[in-house]
Amino acid sequence: MSLTAVELGKKIQKKEVTAVEATQAALDAIAAKEAVLGSFVTVDAEGALKRAQNVQKQIEAGILSSPLVGVPMALKDNLCTKGMRTTCGSKILHHYIPPFTAEAVANLEKAGAVILGKTNMDEFAMGSTTEHGAFGVTKNPWNVQHVPGGSSGGSCAAVAAEQCFYALGSDTGGSIRQPSSFCGVTGMKPTYGTVSRYGLIAYASSLDQIGPIAKDVTDCATILEILASHDRKDSTSMKRNDTNFTKALVEDVRGMKIGIVRDYFGDGITDEVKAAVLAAARELEKKGAILEEFDLGLVKDAVPAYYVIACAEASSNLARFDGMKYGYRAKDYEGLHQMYKKSRSEGFGAEVKRRIMLGSFVLSSGYYDAYYLKALQAKALIKQAFDRAFAAYDVLLGPTAPTTAPKFGEFSSDPIRMYLGDIYTVAVNLAGLPSISLPCGIDRGGLPIGFQLIGDCFKEADIIRAAYAFERTREYQRSPMAMQHEKGV
Repeated sequence: MSLTAVELGKKIQKKEVTAVEATQAALDAIAAKEAVLGSFVTVDAEGALKRAQNVQKQIEAGILSSPLVGVPMALKDNLCTKGMRTTCGSKILHHYIPPFTAEAVANLEKAGAVILGKTNMDEFAMGSTTEHGAFGVTKNPWNVQHVPGGSSGGSCAAVAAEQCFYALGSDTGGSIRQPSSFCGVTGMKPTYGTVSRYGLIAYASSLDQIGPIAKDVTDCATILEILASHDRKDSTSMKRNDTNFTKALVEDVRGMKIGIVRDYFGDGITDEVKAAVLAAARELEKKGAILEEFDLGLVKDAVPAYYVIACAEASSNLARFDGMKYGYRAKDYEGLHQMYKKSRSEGFGAEVKRRIMLGSFVLSSGYYDAYYLKALQAKALIKQAFDRAFAAYDVLLGPTAPTTAPKFGEFSSDPIRMYLGDIYTVAVNLAGLPSISLPCGIDRGGLPIGFQLIGDCFKEADIIRAAYAFERTREYQRSPMAMQHEKGV
């Protein structure tokens, strides 16, 4: 279980281990740790072993030969899977079994992936701590008194605790990168449109993007190669001919211009996070990169613009959950309107209701121009600010989050504080840019620190190259839970 996904894939191809043995090892790890962690909502042990047997037969027949063939993985529970429960972390979809599979998941299955199950998440991806789901909380494998981040907290915790070899998450405003930082793993948000959103249960359609979560940059690049494809079922899907991301796995960053976003190192960031991120920048400088600080601008406008746009889209997307067509329906009601009200009131959690109300408000008559239209204008200005930055720099560098993982309950009474924790990640989604978060240190409390590299649209190769060069300067640090399990604790 300590192998990376690519390392395990090579061993399976060389017949040093079978897909069935790898799957059983992952299922054993889930069984041993799940009672403490709560990473998963659904574990399909029978289906995973059956799939592994079929994949192994295809490997032996020479039919499947991808780098990740037979490697067990997990899916965030907002990715539809035919025949497997998909809840989106919500009571309103408690028993929902989709009749189709998400395109990104189908691409992985074609490459021989073995799906272990669905990971826990904040309800409908609305949250930054994985405390806001209907099926309990997920705990951080580095310290179970702390949150794993969110909303892809279950996926990141499962990878960090070595319950699976990699996982998929979705990133609307940092939901892959922030929990990756908190859990000490590597997570990547591709350029908007690179991975099909077909089958991803929508939060905010103009911002959502599926991406990989793994132990290292090599795994992320390899997974993204499989995920990336044009899909006619998704009108925002892009046709790209430059998806050979593993070609960027070179250690050479000589002459690469890296802009350090000065705005990201002001108020709110802890001294330990600031020091670790700047130390990571210096490592890249030692390897020949050219560093320069600059002011991006509009950073403080990104959070309000993001939440206005995201909540507006959420209020529209979540209107479909009305108790009529599928999902939860209240038992006791009189008439159609009361059925709608009671089904939604009982089915949605507090954070989802808060965002639906905010979204409905900013779209309402009299407030549309004052809030939603201004947020769209701010979004356009943020994209222009990034365009100016990329005219001068190849890659931008900054922290992923202002702090390490907080303890449970710290954000519960203050949702605004939780929203402000996204200050370094949301602008990337507003501009549709690619970004990768990877570990760069440990704080005094023993919690991981992450930093992110941001690239221009369709320039994933640049951030992969820089991330790989930095990663080669340090060893992967395993979570305490992973090491304790290995010792039989």
